Amino acid sequence: MKKLQDKVAVITGANSGIGLATAKLYLKEGAKVVLSGRRKEALDEVAKELEGDFITVTADVSQASDNKKLIDEATAKYGKIDVLFLNAGIAPPIPTHEISEEHYDTLFNTNVKGPILATKEALPHINDGGTILFTNSVVHQKGFDGLGVYSATKGALRAYQRVLTSEVKSRGIRVNAIAPGPIETPIYSKMGLPEDVVEEMGKGFAQQVPLGRFGTSEEVAKSALFLASDDASYINGVELEIDGGLSQI
Repeated sequence: MKKLQDKVAVITGANSGIGLATAKLYLKEGAKVVLSGRRKEALDEVAKELEGDFITVTADVSQASDNKKLIDEATAKYGKIDVLFLNAGIAPPIPTHEISEEHYDTLFNTNVKGPILATKEALPHINDGGTILFTNSVVHQKGFDGLGVYSATKGALRAYQRVLTSEVKSRGIRVNAIAPGPIETPIYSKMGLPEDVVEEMGKGFAQQVPLGRFGTSEEVAKSALFLASDDASYINGVELEIDGGLSQI
């Protein structure tokens, strides 16, 4: 039997990278999937390549009303939710002496406020015994220049997850997170840096990884499938590093 047969999964940031790779894998494993992203054109494009039972919802997680819209549309179509995968996030780098209020607000609204409000909206609709999964990052475990605010958002999200794990224990809902290291995703091309700078940054990251390479979205998706499935039925409250060993050295 497929690992997520007839389960309903809601995925934010699903129009590319880790979110899209996970949506494809969840569909392959029998789930009904709600794919969410900020750009309708991108969602329309990826919908052409997907097979299975799914819908797309255009929603910006940094907006409270869009989080409500996402859950409303998901439950209107499929009813209850079994897997809530809060994956959307942004990581524009900026050195500490150049941090602006706008930069701070943009990152915290997307990376922290968004998943917290989405969780609030979804909780009444998540089946007892369901699972909530977050995308964190190994950046909050190590110090990477230029990623101070981004690291702070992921550290804050991790702290929130610990409290949430306790608050939903009476319903048997498992709360876990994946923490990718350097992964080949579009997030690097969205940093607003010249292509050659991004390429050099990538080489630097790869050299720090014990496995000597970037990971792939598909490799992360396999861990997201494991944590959402009954294979991880006794795994709760963890942050699973998927980083080729980067966080361990």
